[in-house]
Amino acid sequence: MWHSLAFLCCLLVLTSAQSRLSFRPLSDELLNYINKQNTTWQAGHNFYNVDVSYLKKLCGTLLGGPRLPERVQFAEDIDLPESFDAREHWPNCPTIKEIRDQGSCGSCWAFGAVEAISDRICIHTNGHVNVETSAEDLLTCCGSQCGDGCNGGYPSGAWNFWTKKGLVSGGLYNSHVGCRPYSIPPCEHHVNGSRPQCTGEGDTPKCSKSCEPGYTPSYREDKHYGYTSYSISGSEKEIMAEIYKNGPVEGAFTVFSDFLMYKSGVYKHVTGDMMGGHAIRILGWGTENGVPYWLVANSWNVDWGDKGFFKILRGEDHCGIESEIVAGIPRTDQYWGRF
Repeated sequence: MWHSLAFLCCLLVLTSAQSRLSFRPLSDELLNYINKQNTTWQAGHNFYNVDVSYLKKLCGTLLGGPRLPERVQFAEDIDLPESFDAREHWPNCPTIKEIRDQGSCGSCWAFGAVEAISDRICIHTNGHVNVETSAEDLLTCCGSQCGDGCNGGYPSGAWNFWTKKGLVSGGLYNSHVGCRPYSIPPCEHHVNGSRPQCTGEGDTPKCSKSCEPGYTPSYREDKHYGYTSYSISGSEKEIMAEIYKNGPVEGAFTVFSDFLMYKSGVYKHVTGDMMGGHAIRILGWGTENGVPYWLVANSWNVDWGDKGFFKILRGEDHCGIESEIVAGIPRTDQYWGRF
């Protein structure tokens, strides 16, 4: 009897210790642990020699914020394919293939929005209007309705700002594309490189209601507006139908430190500390080795993950991925005369 109790106590201690496994973010120990679990994805090093404050700042989405009105259901009227990739379905829309870089700023909430908005402008004008809407304009000018700039914000506020105030054009850092390109430089994820060090510091840039020198038309004339913005229910089929019918959407989920090391496969949380909320752009779905996934674009440059993209478990609201989907429809009448 005593031996049985002793064995049970040892087993409980061991189980408890395993449940409390704690690995330093980005450590070899964490990487090796993940890859020994025979899970659905492979880990690797995406970041070297970066501050933990930078990693936490990347996760700049305030989860559980204000919700937009929910779009009425229409999935039952659509015959959905087993897999779908918006990059292939709308090949004349180059922004769908693009991966941006938010730099040392918690602006993922703005990036997920402007990326999907850019895609939808192209999709809803049948490829006649290709524009990179400005993350800088949204990040700096939305104000308190969106949150706190580089310190985090709400995707719902971002889409609401687009419909109410509009967004000017603006490409990547130092691209000189559009009215207000992104002003925060990409930082160096790796040990040796030409980009500046990744730190979690940095203030939100100022809102400037003028375009960079040499760009025409004016700031006011360059605005692109949404006709409507809305949230989508957490139903897997409703999210799929929205992407299939109208284009990529913005989503948000809880990031744990194992996600930072994603390289390939279908991400499922294994272990690691919670880092924060993160917004992304969902552009498709499929199944890999029998595991259903969402196809997602990140905003951490092309040297992260699978050339900037990742897959995450679909249909189980994994890490909240299906709980905060937002989208909208562009005002196409503003483009009349262009096609």
